[in-house]
Parts: sequence; structure tokens; C-alpha cells
Amino acid sequence: MKIEAKFKYARMSAKKLRDISCVLRGRRAADALSFLKFSTRKSARLIFKTLSSAVANAENNGNLLVNDLLVENVLIEEGPVFKRFTPAARGSAHPIRKRTSHIRVILKSISGEKE
Repeated sequence: MKIEAKFKYARMSAKKLRDISCVLRGRRAADALSFLKFSTRKSARLIFKTLSSAVANAENNGNLLVNDLLVENVLIEEGPVFKRFTPAARGSAHPIRKRTSHIRVILKSISGEKE
């Protein structure tokens, strides 16, 4: 059984989020939660919220335990970009791109259930 949770329009670039997401693939959900909880990066905090939402979905909708869950995949996709300008020398302006991301966490059950 596969469980999924999404966090859309996260205000962080996909590149920064992918650094943390690569570490989580293939880990048990409980281990991944503890890893993210003690990480000091903002990207870890955003992925922690999404992963804990996926675990809650599994517990409430699938009647699964946290110890029976494995992080199958953490997908980081690029969202829309906010385009802004900042003043520069001699009355000109430089563009600023404020990037967003979509986080998708997919968990799977490692107990003896058929998918």
C-alpha cells in the first residue's frame, strides 16, 4: 500500500530541498522523522512537515503503524517563480527570482500486505 502527502508552493528553491531529500530515500519513516527533527536546515523542517503528514495519513486512512512504513520516494518539483526587481546603480534595476517548490513524499508499507 502506498501513501502520499504533498506540500505545494513551499517558499524555497528545489535545489536546496533536494540536498536533504536524497538522504531519506529507502529509510524507515521513523528514522527519517528523527533525522529531520534534529537537522538545522529550513529545508529539513519543510520536508519534516510533509513526511509527518504522510505518516498521519497512513495511520488514519490505512491503519498502518509508523514502524511498518518505508520512505519510497521524496520528489521535489519546481513551482512557480515570483519575479521582483531591486534598485541598482544609475537608476537601473536588477531582477530577483523568488523560487517555490512542490514537495511530494511517498511511503510504502513493509508489512506482509499485498499492494
